Amino acid sequence: MGLMGDGIGPAHAREQFLRGGSPEGSVRAAILSSWQRSVSLGLSPEGCELPYLQDLDLNNRLVRAAEPVLDRLEARFAGRNMNVSLADARGAVLQRRFGQASLVRRLAAIQSVPGFVFAEQFGGTNGIGLALAERQLINVYGAEHFAERSQSSACTAIPVRDLLSGRIEGILCFGFPLADADVALNTVIRSAAGAIERQLLEQSSTRERALLQAYLNARRRSPALETTDDGELPELGELAASGLDWRDQMILKEKAADLVASAQRAAVEVALPGGRRVTLLSRPMTSPSGVEGVVIEAILPSQQHLAVPAEAAVAPSPMAQAAATPMAQPVLAASGRAAGRAPAAVGESAAETVRNPAAPSVPGTSRAMVGRATSGLVLVGEPGVGKYAVAARRRLELLSEASARIGTTLDVGHTARELAEMAVPRLADFVTIDVPEAVLRGEEPTEPHSELFRAVVHGYREDCPFYPAGRRVRLRPTTPQLRCMAGGQPLLEPDLRTAAGWIAQDPWHAQRLLDHNVHSLIAVPLVARGIALGVASFYRSRDPAPFGDDDRSLAQELATRAAICIDNARRYTREHTMVLALQRSLLPRSFPEQSAVEVAHRYLPAESGVGGDWFDVIPLSSTRVALVVGDVVGHGMHAAATMGRLRTAARNFAELDLAPDEVLTHLDNLVGRLDRDESSEEPSSDSSGMIGATCLYAIYDPTSQQCVMARAGHPPPGVVAPDGTVTLADLPAGPPLGLGGLPFETAEFHLPEGSQLVLYTDGLVGGRRRDVDTVLDQLCGALAHPNRPPEETCEAVLRAVMPDHPADDVALLVARTHALDPHRIATWGLTSDPALVSGIRAAVARQLTEWGLEEIAFPTELLLSELVTNAIRYGTDPIQVRLLYDRTLICEVSDTSSTAPHLRHAATTDEGGRGLFLVAQLAQAWGTRYTADGKVIWAEFALEVPGGVHGIVESFLDDIPAI
Repeated sequence: MGLMGDGIGPAHAREQFLRGGSPEGSVRAAILSSWQRSVSLGLSPEGCELPYLQDLDLNNRLVRAAEPVLDRLEARFAGRNMNVSLADARGAVLQRRFGQASLVRRLAAIQSVPGFVFAEQFGGTNGIGLALAERQLINVYGAEHFAERSQSSACTAIPVRDLLSGRIEGILCFGFPLADADVALNTVIRSAAGAIERQLLEQSSTRERALLQAYLNARRRSPALETTDDGELPELGELAASGLDWRDQMILKEKAADLVASAQRAAVEVALPGGRRVTLLSRPMTSPSGVEGVVIEAILPSQQHLAVPAEAAVAPSPMAQAAATPMAQPVLAASGRAAGRAPAAVGESAAETVRNPAAPSVPGTSRAMVGRATSGLVLVGEPGVGKYAVAARRRLELLSEASARIGTTLDVGHTARELAEMAVPRLADFVTIDVPEAVLRGEEPTEPHSELFRAVVHGYREDCPFYPAGRRVRLRPTTPQLRCMAGGQPLLEPDLRTAAGWIAQDPWHAQRLLDHNVHSLIAVPLVARGIALGVASFYRSRDPAPFGDDDRSLAQELATRAAICIDNARRYTREHTMVLALQRSLLPRSFPEQSAVEVAHRYLPAESGVGGDWFDVIPLSSTRVALVVGDVVGHGMHAAATMGRLRTAARNFAELDLAPDEVLTHLDNLVGRLDRDESSEEPSSDSSGMIGATCLYAIYDPTSQQCVMARAGHPPPGVVAPDGTVTLADLPAGPPLGLGGLPFETAEFHLPEGSQLVLYTDGLVGGRRRDVDTVLDQLCGALAHPNRPPEETCEAVLRAVMPDHPADDVALLVARTHALDPHRIATWGLTSDPALVSGIRAAVARQLTEWGLEEIAFPTELLLSELVTNAIRYGTDPIQVRLLYDRTLICEVSDTSSTAPHLRHAATTDEGGRGLFLVAQLAQAWGTRYTADGKVIWAEFALEVPGGVHGIVESFLDDIPAI
């Protein structure tokens, strides 16, 4: 049955505890906490002396409500070794019933006579005392009792509450031998406690009916206002003919509940929609049996104005914003004939008028009488109960506001702070929130109890000495925080001066908090989807009253809502971290060496999630370079993965030396295929459906300082001239990628050396609340400094244009252009005459000698001989030879033919087919690119050749087939 039944285990643990050991592993948390409190109070197991009260009211409302239930329990347990006790909220026993009458003679007076107080501070761990301390159903078995005299018995106890106020009115307790312990008794005692609570509620209804009847009797004696045929006051709902609909009635009931709680005589004018006004009269009343309460009556004047006599009390300040609660009895009383309403009080006849200085008075008079006006009963209630109703509404307001204000961001720390700000000061004076460090990183905590991090400290003042935020906190298992996390339920420590587990954490620190009047604590675990995400601690200091059960329930509700938001933020953080890592892994970490441009770049993810923005710098043949910026629509893993596919494809297309418009055409076709693949997936797929993307592709040639661009729905780049002039390139927009079938257009610009080309995605200049033209003007202003390095330009652009809270990714690429020195460019033209090949070889040799590249002259002559011979044999005039001296030596041979050569392995009997094989062996890279006029075959030589020229030739001769 899971009971700590035979006493051997608990007895050993208790003995170990009393010797100063640590029995946490074998003792329930509630019992261990009670033992610790008992020791801290100086109690001794042998000498727990209980006070005896002689002046108890043994016929109070709790006893009267419980007597029928106790009678039934006594009959149910007849003949069994069982006793039933009823104690009040102090722990003093009011009634005892026994299954065997002979038990009374055998038991000591402390166990059989009413009047002894079993509160924990006197009796140590016992059923009544622990139920009061834990404020819930508890079981104590054998050696779990603190006092020696109770070691052979067991008990089950449960609080009995007033259903209107939520207060604990008393404790119902079953006592029995340890051998008779049975978990089924928990069901019995819950049922019995519920029956007593319903009897208490019925008593309240009886009081209310008596109060209401007294008011109606007084009301019948005054004919000033209308009544029904039987002489009773009309219900508020019956006044619909006077123009009051359900909205008006709700407004009046909310105001009436505030007036009941104030317990003052007053007249308050309430504004209703449409400019109408109704006066609420609040009247104290005492029934013949002595019940004191308040009756609220609505007065709907005909043509007369309502004034009030000078002797009336001042009306309380309005609280019309309070929301009505279905849990509170006072707001249920809309009918003068309805039973079960909250208690009320009525004073004089409704014909009397009362003064309300806050309400408008009639000009020129201090008193005007209400004539034959229409009236209706709004509410009947006792002031004490009315206060609880108002408090309940305040709690509902807090929960409603919390739903809107907690979880406004997907940040764990910010969400935790929102919880603290909601609780202070309406629930607590100070709040601390501790979460595992893994949660802040977006991970699931593996050891939530041992790796706590103080995320939030918030209070109505800043100088309270809590452990500061931003540091690790190491809590003992006996603290309320770790106990509530272990049990998964909130823990209430009404008086921290007796909270042994809390004090034991750090006695010096605990005393400092007590010196700041911090006296009561609620510790609530932050649990969502079965995962412990931390603990929230609510402290009270200004209000001398300790936290109660209603406060604990409210704290748990707030924490539960916040825990869901924190878990959402944690899961988002984990996904965001994963996607950001994927995004950054797919973006270039560094760029290959090239001399055409000097570049700097930035990538900034959006606050709402990582998107698909990307950029690239791709070296091309003949010292040219391609600059690319793109943007995939959407956020998250899917957008990042799609971005990676497009960037890879763009690099592959760039390797083919295609023009910008051709590259965009191929990307457009790729996006269309991807979109069709996404559309054909199963509905359960994680894909987001339509794929959209934009792209800007530019090629810069440092030999001519020309830049050719094309864009697909992308923002135009900024161009900064060497003199500081800033323009946005006049470039045809082109359709976004994926639409298909529409052409892309290119534009060519001359970029003098030192110009800056600024490429960016729309996250930099876009935004719902930003004017694009204004932002572009700001961008141009930030760029108007031509002498800055690209890194400084990136920083200046982000400072001037970057939104504070970007809703989209931002990719920024700044390139400052360089030009290849004309003295490092050599060009020769020739016709299709084989006799000219030797002249070209000689000219090339002289040029290489002039550049100081004599060491590679021989392989260069050999390579150019093959390329020129191929052009003469297979190409058409005119033919051009060009050498470019950059980081490498680049040899180009161009002609007007579109026929490209292909590398093949020649057989030993073939007389040709070895020329390109020779080129491939001598050059570190070679290829073909097409132009508007034909083609260019190019090859690159490294300026430093390992093994020298002879090594190249010998390697070539070893690999080439015998000729």
